[in-house]
Amino acid sequence: MASRLNPYISILDGRAREAIDFYHSVLGGETLISTFGEAGMEGVPADQVMHGHLETTAGYVLMVADAPSEMMAVTAGDNISVSISGDAEDAEALRGYFEGLSVGGRVNEPLASAPWGDEFGMLTDKFGINWMVNIAGPES
Repeated sequence: MASRLNPYISILDGRAREAIDFYHSVLGGETLISTFGEAGMEGVPADQVMHGHLETTAGYVLMVADAPSEMMAVTAGDNISVSISGDAEDAEALRGYFEGLSVGGRVNEPLASAPWGDEFGMLTDKFGINWMVNIAGPES
């Protein structure tokens, strides 16, 4: 698989599952949902969506997640990030994108091993745009 550039929407008020179901009803395709609880979190956000993935038959990919207030401050208008993801064979290019996009910006979470087995990092570029980079692990 070649690397992909995808929008990633953070949903307020615990409504990410509702949102991905809505986008699925409009765009069709297949969904995959992981919760914060599946990643080991407890309490209120455990049942909320840590990662929702919709891939349509047209090839569109839309990612959606809940934005628990205890984890992040999000306001409407600031609730979208751009996600670049790919396989391990794209790792060198993906790391280069992460490094390049961070110049003049702020690394919010360095590229590192994530609970789901991939390498993942987040940054805000010098224009205030949020980016996430995910490099699939050997099991993905």
